[in-house]
Amino acid sequence: MTSNLKRYIWVATVAVGLAIGGGAAVAQDRGSSNQKTEQQDYSKNKTYQQGVREGRDDQARNRDHSRKRHFTKDEDQKAYESGYQQGHDRK
Repeated sequence: MTSNLKRYIWVATVAVGLAIGGGAAVAQDRGSSNQKTEQQDYSKNKTYQQGVREGRDDQARNRDHSRKRHFTKDEDQKAYESGYQQGHDRK
């Protein structure tokens, strides 16, 4: 009887391990899909265009992010920063 109990405990341990491993794989897949949505096309966004202009201006004057802009909407902030990096990194 103790050998059957050991067998059941072993099977339960393996099942729990597989469930945890499968859950981690699903969470990782969801994380990678979020990364895809972060790289959006902001090219027609006004704050993106403002960021590009200011990034180019700072690049031309050899400054490093001289204007710290803060927007109320997170999406606008992301668009501005993306545009700034695009404008500043151009040579």
